[in-house]
Amino acid sequence: MVSIACEVVARTGNPLSRQSTSDLAKRAQEELPKPISRTTVWEILDADAIKPWQYEHWLFPRAADFFTKAAVVLDLYEGYWQGERLDPFDRILSSDEKTSIQARMRCHETLGPAPGRRRRVEAEYERGGALQYLAAWDVQEGLVMGRCEAKTGMEPFGRLVQQVMPRPEYGCAGQVFWVVDNGTSHRGAASVNRLRKSYANAILVHTPVHASWLNQIEVYFSLLQRKVLTPNDSTNLLELALRIRLYEELTNKEPKPFDWKFTKYDLFALLQRLAKREAARAPTLPTSTPSA
Repeated sequence: MVSIACEVVARTGNPLSRQSTSDLAKRAQEELPKPISRTTVWEILDADAIKPWQYEHWLFPRAADFFTKAAVVLDLYEGYWQGERLDPFDRILSSDEKTSIQARMRCHETLGPAPGRRRRVEAEYERGGALQYLAAWDVQEGLVMGRCEAKTGMEPFGRLVQQVMPRPEYGCAGQVFWVVDNGTSHRGAASVNRLRKSYANAILVHTPVHASWLNQIEVYFSLLQRKVLTPNDSTNLLELALRIRLYEELTNKEPKPFDWKFTKYDLFALLQRLAKREAARAPTLPTSTPSA
């Protein structure tokens, strides 16, 4: 049953990309000695370690220097910079932008839940504009500092930096590392020089291309999305910005760093497995016999 569920359906001539338990029970009739119910199919699959109906999006590491750049970030999370232990007063900030957060004004009010009935959110809405949320996550302390802007770019990111760096814990630190991606707001060597020129103790560290999962602020954004922005039901941008700010305050009342356990050694092992998989999938080129 598990084998049938894991089979790529399109290769059987069936147009389905995902199968229901009824689909699987019907297919199983052709391969099992006796009929099986959809309930039994579910029980079998639910108990198995492989869940073929579940999936997640994945960006395959493609940058040639992926490990080298990623190792710098992962070393920082471990408390090391260029092979040396960080000073206790050095700080690490993970920063990014959560873009195009829409204020969706529902055409009808949301109906609260009732016995045997879920909360009902009107599917149709009017757009009330969108804002961009820029934030910096203190990796060591579990604090978040953010701001809402009309758009992203170098200037909005600069305002976030100006909001954060004057705080005593960062202004007096020997080194403040800003971990960012390669977005246009802080891309390339020019952004590194621009930040250092503004604040002598600030060091911009880029993650590799297609490696947002190495940036801890994305974990905070995920929490914000699930706890505050789902379902997106705000009457205007001011209300939306207020809810985001209140969640910041709630987070900072009891700050807690993320329990980050992924190290550069784990990354090396992962890249080795991916390389072996790619090598196994590569087509074998025919060998030619040299002519006499």
